[in-house]
Amino acid sequence: MSEQRFHLTAKEILEKDFKQGFRGYDQDEVDKFLDLIIKDYENFQKEYDAVVQENNRLRREAQNSSDQPTRRMPAVSSSTTNSDILQRLSNLEKHVFGSKLYD
Repeated sequence: MSEQRFHLTAKEILEKDFKQGFRGYDQDEVDKFLDLIIKDYENFQKEYDAVVQENNRLRREAQNSSDQPTRRMPAVSSSTTNSDILQRLSNLEKHVFGSKLYD
């Protein structure tokens, strides 16, 4: 992707001056410039199509993932959680220190 895909900017196209030949602009110069513009637009169209396809793929993935039920943790109040932690800590103290702690 480091390769520059587009050769022209809008400003370059706008400011392009063609040399005048005997009967107007030099036809070869104009043809070469238009060929370059055509290549740019072909590259732009390819890139645009790829982006549209990727966008559609990501939308389908997002839609599929939103259709699947999500697993949610049951709501637990903080007081229930705190008392559970205190009970576990008490059981751990009894196990580690035995009855010496409560004598």
